Amino acid sequence: MIPSTLSNDTIVALATASGHGAIAVIRISGPDAIPLVDAVFKGKNLAHQPSHTLHFGTIREGDQILDEVVVSLFKGPASYTKEDVVEVSCHGSPFITEQLIKLFLKKGARLALPGEFTKRAFLNGQFDLAQAEAVADLIASDSALTHQIAMKQMRGGFSAEIKALRAQLIHFASMIELELDFSEEDVEFADRAGLRRLITTLQKLISDLLQSFEMGNVLKHGVATVIAGKPNAGKSTLLNALLNEEKAIVSDIPGTTRDVIEDEATLGGIRFRFIDTAGLRETLDTVEAIGVARTKEQLQKAAVVLYLFDVTSTSPAQLQEELQQLQLPGVPHLLLANKKDLATPQQLESFIHLENLVFLSAGQKEGLEELQKALLALVHANEALTGDRTIVTNLRHFQGLQKTDEALQEVLQGLDNGLTGDWLASDIRRSLYYLGEITGEITTDDLLDNIFTKFCIGK
Repeated sequence: MIPSTLSNDTIVALATASGHGAIAVIRISGPDAIPLVDAVFKGKNLAHQPSHTLHFGTIREGDQILDEVVVSLFKGPASYTKEDVVEVSCHGSPFITEQLIKLFLKKGARLALPGEFTKRAFLNGQFDLAQAEAVADLIASDSALTHQIAMKQMRGGFSAEIKALRAQLIHFASMIELELDFSEEDVEFADRAGLRRLITTLQKLISDLLQSFEMGNVLKHGVATVIAGKPNAGKSTLLNALLNEEKAIVSDIPGTTRDVIEDEATLGGIRFRFIDTAGLRETLDTVEAIGVARTKEQLQKAAVVLYLFDVTSTSPAQLQEELQQLQLPGVPHLLLANKKDLATPQQLESFIHLENLVFLSAGQKEGLEELQKALLALVHANEALTGDRTIVTNLRHFQGLQKTDEALQEVLQGLDNGLTGDWLASDIRRSLYYLGEITGEITTDDLLDNIFTKFCIGK
């Protein structure tokens, strides 16, 4: 368990990924970080060097040279943890890093626990709790968009909105608390109509943040994109073409795909989870029927649906009937007219009037660029991805906003029922508590441990 309060000890950990590499970085933070490294570093006297400087030398244990290194010096409070920090860049041999860390432990450091560097940064006021959590999201980001969202949150975009909400509530809470001090005189310092307007405004802002969580969750884990259609429409061929590998078995025999096949690809900075499914049809084959049932389950969970049909053997009327049976109201989808290379001009012309239609030939890899553009346009049409809107991606933040909204609703009910100031103050304090938990203005040991133990060791 990570200590819940600041400690006076000095911690050390490998900050880069374990395994062989060109270089590795060992991070040391704490009051003795500089003298501890100075004691084994043969080069300039680190204690006499300015902050944010690099120094070449050797690390020695007695007369034995363990490695040639570059030492990066960061004197507190101008460091990540706001403590004295030394980062030792050495050769990326697991044996060397192990020997150096053992030496630093002998000199008085202790091994850092997961997330302990970032926790020290939080406890020292470097950033708030929501920003600290964004550090982990930034490390885990695997697309341009998730990187952009995490960077915005780490730089305080989400925190600024929460703090602004909290500041407005604090003002009214203080006015109501003041009323309680003058309860015998029956005076009102807090304008009830103004409080109602504020609560309504806050609920609208919170509602927007809550709604963004669905898209945020999709972006964080990949946009679930289901490829559906009748047997032999070319779904598996399309999946292989999108992934540029032979992921799914392709056959002219109907019903070849009997289970869900899934893989990921990043298009235009957005990660998509492409899901190939069994062909939709009535069947007496027990195994295939299970596959069709799973296809329908995936369609219910899809963020986007790519409905593929064979343009050479499907009429517009048949397609409309298939879509009605599919029941996709409200689900973003594209209609993919496959096998355009085999179709007649009349067949292609009969579908040209449809919206969200893309002509392609999955087998010949024709039309894939148009498909990717249409798919990105479909996702970008979501307001969460446009402008400078804050997107909630953290479940803890989502739950905190839900509880805040519930407490605010009780404030409104209290106003409707003419409750006294002490009851209103209680509900407002609950709202402030839940908002404060998000940014870390209010914390518990269990909460901090739960957050920071999920970090990697060197962070």
